[in-house]
Amino acid sequence: MAEKPSVPDEDADGASLAFGPIYYELDSTTLRPESRETLERLAEALRRRPGARVTISGHTCELGTTEYNLALGQRRAAMAKDYLVKLGVGPGNVAVVSYGEESPAVLGSGEEVWSRNRRSEFNLSVAQARMDAR
Repeated sequence: MAEKPSVPDEDADGASLAFGPIYYELDSTTLRPESRETLERLAEALRRRPGARVTISGHTCELGTTEYNLALGQRRAAMAKDYLVKLGVGPGNVAVVSYGEESPAVLGSGEEVWSRNRRSEFNLSVAQARMDAR
């Protein structure tokens, strides 16, 4: 399955950006080349916005035990965080969480479905300074 390029979206007041998920092979935390490209764009966006924070959520398919999948989701999110830090993003600007198999992107079973659920997602927010006009 080909991974769609991640396209950043800015909301109406420029307060947040969205980056598409990155995908993994079965039982893997290895970053694919297209995933590294997505993370490089995300790192650039974070470095340009000092108040930016990102939460990376790790997900798995339904194969494996709940405990194993929570740990695998955590390792996936941590791998993405480590790559962002290597690219110059402050570690305090990146949080990780694992949902394991509990929050599928696609319901059902079979490799086509499972491959879309093996992912990390990004929730990026930018704190904006508010200035009162006097």
